[in-house]
Amino acid sequence: MNETVTRRRFLAAAPAAGAGIAVAPVAGAGGKPALLGGAPVRKAPFPSWPVTDATEEQALTRVLRSGQWYRGNGQEVNRFEEAYARLTGAKFCLATANGTSALLTSLAALGVGPGDEVILPPYTFVATVNVVLMLNALPVFVDSDRETFQIDARKIEGAISDRTAAIMPVHLGGSAADLDSILAVARKRKIPVVEDTCQAHLGEWRERKLGTLGDTGCFSFQASKNLNSGEGGAILTNNADIVEKCFAFHNNSRGRRNTGYDFSYSARGLNLRMTEFQAALLMAQMTRLERQSRTRTENATYLTSMLAEIPGITPARMYHGCTRNAYHLYMFRYDKEKFAGLPRAKFLKALGAEGIPASGGYSPLNKEPFLKNTLESPGYQAIYSKKRIMAWADRNHCPENDRLCGEAVWFTQNMLLGPRSDMDQIAEAVHRIQKHAADLARA
Repeated sequence: MNETVTRRRFLAAAPAAGAGIAVAPVAGAGGKPALLGGAPVRKAPFPSWPVTDATEEQALTRVLRSGQWYRGNGQEVNRFEEAYARLTGAKFCLATANGTSALLTSLAALGVGPGDEVILPPYTFVATVNVVLMLNALPVFVDSDRETFQIDARKIEGAISDRTAAIMPVHLGGSAADLDSILAVARKRKIPVVEDTCQAHLGEWRERKLGTLGDTGCFSFQASKNLNSGEGGAILTNNADIVEKCFAFHNNSRGRRNTGYDFSYSARGLNLRMTEFQAALLMAQMTRLERQSRTRTENATYLTSMLAEIPGITPARMYHGCTRNAYHLYMFRYDKEKFAGLPRAKFLKALGAEGIPASGGYSPLNKEPFLKNTLESPGYQAIYSKKRIMAWADRNHCPENDRLCGEAVWFTQNMLLGPRSDMDQIAEAVHRIQKHAADLARA
């Protein structure tokens, strides 16, 4: 399997090791690996995604028959916004076309533009940096904390300049970035915080929902996400002024009162609205969200208690303040030296042969060639001096992230939705591969 993947394809999560959990003995771990001719640990597929029933059919049919498919004349988007704000404890929710739209709208509403800098992690989906570039701002990458897979908040203040216009932490995989440290620096330096919460539905920091602690919190409801409408997004905020600016931007710069055929505009904007169909699907999907989240938590905690006992497997650590992990990604680091030098690519292939699909996660986003090409484009050179662009390259070395990208392994969130015996099979496959790692490395 290709080790460089998008978060649209791989979705699971990792908590801290569960205390006091009884770990089942790993049966059959000594069997010959499937890559070497043995029978695979697992033949059945993991639970499929998305989960649907008549609830979704009725919701879509209701919108279809109403003839009101657009939020300007329907009520489904309004209902979803109210429900999601209530669920998360936010004062305001604005639905958008997708998570990328939510991030773009948030930064635009905060006034980010040419000449500005936005701080973000290098271990994230490309949309996090694309929205910065779309506003002709300069992305500034802060290295990863390898133990947690999150941005290293201890290094953020050192990356701030007099042009820093926003800090954009990503709650990767559903676990929380270190918000205590991030918010303290942001308050001290008077810099807004946009939480990229696209992977963290129902995640919490000190029992407050992620996405409600920064100036805005941005969510994705794309097909892979734990709350899914195919495409879709949302912005949470507790600031009435910000939500109105966001509404205008996502509605071609037309405010809530500017409806009908009043063609007057307040500022720049785009059409980034959610449809009534998406909102109806989300309301249906939300009926299962809490139950599914609890199942992921139970399975992930149990799985971690087993994998943490295997030399060379290190589940992602959660910060103390993370009181709930959304488990969009189950992540761990793989040390090939504890597996007889078996390369990660071969480890992933061996897992797949055992019926356990896995991914190597992201590549270093800060090293993607399109970034250099963008910064050397005529438009960027008209905004930024050659000296500043050269200095940008020197500021964006992320050695810890480079190591993380070579060690990471992901499981998908749907893999956590089945019975506990599924977790036993995952652990069995890893044990089996480790026992026969030398033979696999030679094969």
